[in-house]
Amino acid sequence: MQWMVWLGLGVTALLLVLAFVLVRLPGGSGTRGGLPVYGTVGDFTLTNQQGNSFGLGDLKGKVWVTDIIFTRCPGPCLTMTRHMKALQDGLDATSQVKLVSLTTDPDFDTPEVLAQYAQRFKADAARWTFLTGSKKQIADLATGSLKFTAIDKKPAERQSPEDLFVHSTIFILVDKQARIRGIFETLGDDVNPQEVRERILDGARKLERER
Repeated sequence: MQWMVWLGLGVTALLLVLAFVLVRLPGGSGTRGGLPVYGTVGDFTLTNQQGNSFGLGDLKGKVWVTDIIFTRCPGPCLTMTRHMKALQDGLDATSQVKLVSLTTDPDFDTPEVLAQYAQRFKADAARWTFLTGSKKQIADLATGSLKFTAIDKKPAERQSPEDLFVHSTIFILVDKQARIRGIFETLGDDVNPQEVRERILDGARKLERER
């Protein structure tokens, strides 16, 4: 009898450890909505395309999708912004999901430049925010919290005067508690943009239903 009790306790402990591990695996059964938690976004305050202060408090209680671009980018940024526009168009009219595009080129991307860029892509200012600030502020948010990559290119490595940065081409999905819940690659030979957008939209809808 004693042996059976110890065996039962051992099996129970093993199951608890297994459950603990599964909660932390991507897509683990312990994550609500099947979406893992990758980290938490720290507090920030930047400036939007309208020249107004905009920070984490403005996104409180909202699900949001974010990327990092710069307006004079000769590479992937135009494609990424078109993807974000497609997300804007794909969201339900009643959805409260927000879109946030962060520049990695604040010296050039002033609020006025970002406003023109936003207008070019028919960005809904009530839905889609473009952010700039000091280099330190942007680095703290982009690489510190959101885990984006943004690296200055050396002059010898640039293929054109505007070829200034190497940066991430991922979209990040953030929940109402400012937790990162999805990381989606948007470019690449093996990436289906429409499929990726549908996954982002589906994830955003799931997170909106969370309390």
